[in-house]
Amino acid sequence: MRRFLLAVGLLAGVLSAGALTTRPAVAQQSKVGDWTIEKRTQDTHCNASRGYKDKEDENRDYVIVVTYSDKAIVIVMIYDGWEWDNVGEILRADVSTDDSDIMKKAKWEVMDKTTVRGIFEFDQSIMDRLSKAKRLSLDFEDDDDDSIEMQVPRAGEALAALKFCEENRK
Repeated sequence: MRRFLLAVGLLAGVLSAGALTTRPAVAQQSKVGDWTIEKRTQDTHCNASRGYKDKEDENRDYVIVVTYSDKAIVIVMIYDGWEWDNVGEILRADVSTDDSDIMKKAKWEVMDKTTVRGIFEFDQSIMDRLSKAKRLSLDFEDDDDDSIEMQVPRAGEALAALKFCEENRK
């Protein structure tokens, strides 16, 4: 749960105009399956987030957070199996879903030892491909050990709820 809150906080920092506070104040929140869609009072934009444990991977924690504006799409991925050394380092990874390539050699910034963040120019086709996905994969250049596949069931419903939240945020 701590990692989940960290991801939401990191994501909020990207698009928020003000400083984050530690208050868990929520102006709007809804659930879509095990996704949480929320607009916290200290954030500028809404977030869609999902965390889970993978029994097939030593019960490790996986968290994904997605937010967007008319200018950017931000995806934060947290995996407790990563051990990144250099905060701020820029990594390159191919991004794909179970049936579609999204972007080759996309930039991902190391946020901490278990977290990477991708910030992409808004493109509706990326959102469309994400909405049809069951899995989101990062294939890091020259680093098969750290490449990852995250489960994103009901992504289309979650992104539709995120869009609704974004269109109705105050």
